Amino acid sequence: MTVTAIVNQKGGVGKTTVTLGLAATLAAYGRRVLVVDLDPQANATTGAGVWDAKSTIADVLANEQPGGVARVITPAGWPTGAESDDAQIRSVETIPSGSVDVAPSGPNLARVEHDLASDMIGGQDRLAVSLDGVAHNYDHVLIDCAPSLGLLTVNALFAADDVVVVAEPAAWSLDGVEQIVQNVERVAGRRGGRPVIRGIAVNKLARTRDSAHWYHQLQETHAARRIGAPIRLRAAVAESAAHCLPITAMTRSGASEVVEEFTELAKGFGLLDRDEPDQQIDSEPSPNPPNVHSVAFGGESDPTPVG
Repeated sequence: MTVTAIVNQKGGVGKTTVTLGLAATLAAYGRRVLVVDLDPQANATTGAGVWDAKSTIADVLANEQPGGVARVITPAGWPTGAESDDAQIRSVETIPSGSVDVAPSGPNLARVEHDLASDMIGGQDRLAVSLDGVAHNYDHVLIDCAPSLGLLTVNALFAADDVVVVAEPAAWSLDGVEQIVQNVERVAGRRGGRPVIRGIAVNKLARTRDSAHWYHQLQETHAARRIGAPIRLRAAVAESAAHCLPITAMTRSGASEVVEEFTELAKGFGLLDRDEPDQQIDSEPSPNPPNVHSVAFGGESDPTPVG
């Protein structure tokens, strides 16, 4: 079991895209995954198909509750082939039932973050306490962090075994990578070397000279760190987010390439074994969106995606 925080204090780089993409990919390989949404915007919650949650992670963090996250966990609402006749939603074998759970978020989490500051002793590790005795029920716990280094992200770092830093190949994003790496190392210095940085996930790599330039800059600046296989900017990614579907469920053009990229990212970071056989997922163009909830994800898409 591993607890991984998906971080960058800069917004709009695609932390939620990477979190849900990894969750769907790991589930396709038979892993049990818990997604902890630690962002008051709750995009990971709705992106996983969870709507109007009665209890959220904010209720858990409001007080120190050992194992408390268990009472808010809910199954992801991602539809399976058994639930829909839509040609764009794949079979239950591709989206295993019960393989992904969510500890949902909501806007009131922002208020709880403010209240955490008044707990001078345990305000930084309430999430770790709440996961005690619960995290071991899963193969992977993925924490989708807020775009800041407030007490919510600090809680994620104190709960995590390791960290994946998400970066976009763009000028200001690179500054955010350096800042978050420094802060992760500061927390690790206080926790006996944990969390460790698994690597940097490059998201939204476009077919432009500017994107290629900043991607190479990132590789040069952080040559000593593992930089994962990039997730390219494709319409399939934006569409899966907009319709709250896992990327493994999409059948439009480019979707299978994205699944391959997330699989390579997971294997490169050690979340999957290198010798595990690849899941064969074919894609085909489909102009009709699935008949499920739709939500806009600010900052997660681009007007000129490929594929």
